[in-house]
Amino acid sequence: MIRVSEHTDTDDGREEAAMATARARLYGLLAATFDGETETTAAALDRGAFAAVADVFPIDIETADLRGDGYDADALGVGYDNLFVVPGTHYVPPFASAHATDPSEAFESDSRYHTAGEAGELLGDPAADMAKLYAAAGFSPERGDEIPDHVAACFEFMRALCEREAALLEGEGTEADLRAVRELQSRTLSRLGWIDRFEAAVASSDTVEGVFAAIARLARTFTAWDAREVVQTEPQPSETTPS
Repeated sequence: MIRVSEHTDTDDGREEAAMATARARLYGLLAATFDGETETTAAALDRGAFAAVADVFPIDIETADLRGDGYDADALGVGYDNLFVVPGTHYVPPFASAHATDPSEAFESDSRYHTAGEAGELLGDPAADMAKLYAAAGFSPERGDEIPDHVAACFEFMRALCEREAALLEGEGTEADLRAVRELQSRTLSRLGWIDRFEAAVASSDTVEGVFAAIARLARTFTAWDAREVVQTEPQPSETTPS
């Protein structure tokens, strides 16, 4: 049995483990933010954590709006509710099924957020797909209001997978274990193309303070880079092409 550690006692191996840990940290911050954990978000902005983690990666990420001590958790909470919880004039559904361009079911709705044939339903096919990935990994998301394709749950899952990758690289995991974890990362990222549409919707709605727009832009840029350069995921055109 070949152990991962037999191949990682080198500078390259240590760098891989460090990269997996940095990826896990950013996914964790994104999961907390989009789950409405505004105290965590405010603290991260205050100490420049988003910017510091983003600076680790060889990718051009705009971080000017992700630094500073002028962010209040209560004010961020109001902004979060208006964008992602309360269906007001600025509401942006934070789950993939709502952004599906090929709904699994046709239904009538007078909601301004649903256009028949163009917007999906709650707990649609994307939710079922994510639930299968969680089951394959033995993972139960604690974030996302029990909606499997909620962006916070997806990022929580990626955080857990990256943490597992780092542990395997640093410990006694097998090559087969590492391949399995990276395959789950690839399959997960291939289903996150809807974040392109999500980010565009947040950007058009969060035009006053722009904090969540900046974090959504970070999420979009980072996940695309992670899929392309690190996990090397083949994109799925139906999911990754912005509308």
